[in-house]
Amino acid sequence: MNKCEQIADEIIKGRRLKREEDVSFLFGEELEKLCQGADKIRKYFCGDSIDLCTIVNGRGGRCSENCKFCAQSSHYYTGAEIHAFLSPEEIIADAKINEKEGVRRYSVVTAGRELEGADLEKAEETYKGLAKETKLHLCASHGLLKEEAFKRLKEAGVERYHANIETSKRNFPNICTTHTFEDKITCILRAKKAGLSVCSGGILGMGETWEDRLDMAFVLSEMEVDSIPLNILIPVKGTPLENRKKLEREEILRCISLFRYINPTADIRLAGGRVLLADSGKEAFLSGANAAITGNMLTTSGNTIREDKQMIKEMGRGLKMEGQK
Repeated sequence: MNKCEQIADEIIKGRRLKREEDVSFLFGEELEKLCQGADKIRKYFCGDSIDLCTIVNGRGGRCSENCKFCAQSSHYYTGAEIHAFLSPEEIIADAKINEKEGVRRYSVVTAGRELEGADLEKAEETYKGLAKETKLHLCASHGLLKEEAFKRLKEAGVERYHANIETSKRNFPNICTTHTFEDKITCILRAKKAGLSVCSGGILGMGETWEDRLDMAFVLSEMEVDSIPLNILIPVKGTPLENRKKLEREEILRCISLFRYINPTADIRLAGGRVLLADSGKEAFLSGANAAITGNMLTTSGNTIREDKQMIKEMGRGLKMEGQK
């Protein structure tokens, strides 16, 4: 038995990797063995059903924050679409289409530091309509909300809140200076206090080190995050990261496996940048991933629902359905 398989078995039996431990195997072991161990952990804790979610860009552009990767930041000239908050009717119609296609989670995402005032009221109306007219699990991504806003979203039918930490605490100031890593953590804690589950991950390939990735994975583990979306940077022209070199296959798969070993029970969710992997990211689902953001609303190269369903079928796996945790 190789080291990766041995540690995978220990994790299945209850061991959890900690910051103070020697986890050099995550970087030093052969990629194939690491991925096989991660997949074994995935199969035990998450099964063979893949959780698909979709997002809709509820309010686009003119974001006040200066995140260096983001096409929607008002600090950069990227040609990103700018539009006000969509009507509840538009969002509900889109959600029904996605539900019919087989998606079980649906999230409204808005650009901007936070959602407040009339737009927050519109979001509440939208979520109440979605809860009434669909069986979708409702998620929300509206920036750095205050405690009262989280309570209102919960009462409107939202189950999960999305707030990426993006990178490590050390690297965060290199990526954004209009808000802090601590602001992100506070936001997540507020969401949990309101009774919401949390979806939080980040973007790989922004110049971070392996130590940064490790720290990010441990932060998410320590906060007991339920879903971890992993985006692979697709450099956007007009942003400060437009000339970053894209990650190669081997590095992407090692990152996914790393997050699975440290977060064995969480959904490891493929997000933006899947185009960098062959066959719609099929290898990632054999390396620890068990979930994905799908559809046409990703800002960087996603897959259509039908493409993902076909891939999942070819792998001999199924979709996590409504009612499953």
